[in-house]
Amino acid sequence: MKSIKIFAPATVANLSCGFDVLGCCLDTVGDEMVISLTEEPGVKITKIEGADLPLETHKNVAGVAIQSFFAEYGKDIGVSIEIYKKIKAGSGIGSSAASSAGAVWAVNHLLGNPYTPQKLVEFAMQGEKLASGNAHADNVAPALLGGFTLVRSYTPLDVIKLHSPKDLVMTVIHPQIEVKTSDSRSVIKHNVTLKKAIQQWGNVGGLVAGLFTEDYELIGRSLEDVIIEPLRSILIPEFDTVKRAAIQKGALGAGISGSGPSIFALCKGMEVANNVAGTIKEIYSKTGIDFDIHISKINDQGIKIIN
Repeated sequence: MKSIKIFAPATVANLSCGFDVLGCCLDTVGDEMVISLTEEPGVKITKIEGADLPLETHKNVAGVAIQSFFAEYGKDIGVSIEIYKKIKAGSGIGSSAASSAGAVWAVNHLLGNPYTPQKLVEFAMQGEKLASGNAHADNVAPALLGGFTLVRSYTPLDVIKLHSPKDLVMTVIHPQIEVKTSDSRSVIKHNVTLKKAIQQWGNVGGLVAGLFTEDYELIGRSLEDVIIEPLRSILIPEFDTVKRAAIQKGALGAGISGSGPSIFALCKGMEVANNVAGTIKEIYSKTGIDFDIHISKINDQGIKIIN
């Protein structure tokens, strides 16, 4: 097999309490990519549709991620890439991660899977570093492993796939404003009080436990961010109103998706997710800001081959 077409899914990172360590994979929105092995060594991006992104390999997250792969693989391989962007850049649902993760997953598949998905996370992180200045894994990990993932450690990298209860459905609203990851990181304080740290790691533990035990009430009360959200939420119009309304309509919890401006609401069941979508649509329809709404089950597979 010398060429494949893949679906590279959108992701929701942080999940309130898990800044840079927790994320989950969506099923209904994602990029499409065609990756081919070629005779001529090197990485070439031949087509990008749906976004104004650089074709130069060293300026494109997919190109940089594959170059990181080849640096370790140690052989001269030729690859061409076509990217069909369906995830808007700066949306907060893992646009750069989809390209980075999709590229290395596809090349790995074409070469007979020499690396594990966990190892591929390392390569994909280099694309994230290009995009945001920080090699974080909370989007690329769920894209590559599927479902919910936890980055237990960055040095050394230790990524764990968590249990994904089948009833969980994600509702995401993406306001058509851009919040760059680099900008949203600039508002974060690098020191926190011990009291807030204790609250935060208690919630991370609670969320992980809730996923494995399928304790939806525990999941809901663990979706609390006392460190990042209070600082970033001011960048997102109507954030507090949307969060409050989502929970009133039955969402287990709601928060900022990645660095924003998207807002996620995690729900039990499709009916609740649809009700939440209707409510937040009403709220944003009054703002004059264009928006997209995505409703998605959790994608436990991650990246997949499509026809």
